[in-house]
Amino acid sequence: MNVTEIPEIAAMSIPEKIFFLEDLWDSIAVNNQAVPVPESHIRELDRRFARHGSSPGSLLSLQELQQKITSRT
Repeated sequence: MNVTEIPEIAAMSIPEKIFFLEDLWDSIAVNNQAVPVPESHIRELDRRFARHGSSPGSLLSLQELQQKITSRT
């Protein structure tokens, strides 16, 4: 299916399409069991969680992260 095949969507403005997309995603996400998580994503999350568990103090606080981001610009 393509957006051009649905004239109502094709005629929407960009902001309307963004709101529509958000609503569409929310309708999918309601049932998180319907969206399978790839095994590679689960392994990566497990890896990151284990890394955090082995050295939790090496993470940045929110304030430190914001400062790093702000100093880049």
